Amino acid sequence: MKNELNIVGIQADLAWEYPTENLTFFEEEIKILSKNSDLVVLPELFTTGFSMNAEKIAEKMNGKTVSWMQKMAKENSLAICGSLVIEENKKYYNRLIFVHPSGRIETYNKRHSFTLAGEDKIYTSGKESLVINYKGWKICPLICYDLRFPVWARNTHNYDLLIYIANWPVTRINAWDTLLKARAIENMSYVIGVNRTGKDANNYEYSGNSLIVDFFGKETSNLKKYEIGIIRGTLIKTDQNSIRKKLGFLEDKDTFEIKI
Repeated sequence: MKNELNIVGIQADLAWEYPTENLTFFEEEIKILSKNSDLVVLPELFTTGFSMNAEKIAEKMNGKTVSWMQKMAKENSLAICGSLVIEENKKYYNRLIFVHPSGRIETYNKRHSFTLAGEDKIYTSGKESLVINYKGWKICPLICYDLRFPVWARNTHNYDLLIYIANWPVTRINAWDTLLKARAIENMSYVIGVNRTGKDANNYEYSGNSLIVDFFGKETSNLKKYEIGIIRGTLIKTDQNSIRKKLGFLEDKDTFEIKI
């Protein structure tokens, strides 16, 4: 078990439906990371932006981007995660791919489709949550609109870190900031939120506001609005565990059942 987990989020102005340019950018950013980085988190749909042109941009699990992620993980001895459009059995998914340093893959399909943008008409929603075991840490990865639904994120699995990746527009960025902290507080968990910047082909503007918060909802690292670059944080498991034990808030949570 690793007591300290060094995480990195990369905030980028994504090139619209242009995977080659986006992968080149992220590869350059990853190459300059320190050797003690454990986990790199990329934004939602990091190769294309939040596009509904699924038929045009979809890849297979054995396609270019997943292979690139495995290459980056192995070469840099770290884990990497982000989402892209995956076509499988004639269905399209907004799928988060988590690649371990060995190249082993775990996946999560976005549960809550963003109906305001018609995502529910294009992409198939996921039905299962995922908790990843990595270096002794339990990690729960979620995607953008999932952030608005606390039941789906409720810490019933004793996870240590919540990941949210997003294309969250500047018009609702206050909700992004507030809800990330709320999820950390109610679940007594570290949280990292990685968002994009810039403007997409639909003229939606994104300010980034990527941040890392601790189990009290306190910001420990953040990026300025519209800034392109890296956010870093060192998470300490013993600090989180001692506070959980001392306060005992998670022991008082309600039981519930989610119906899919």
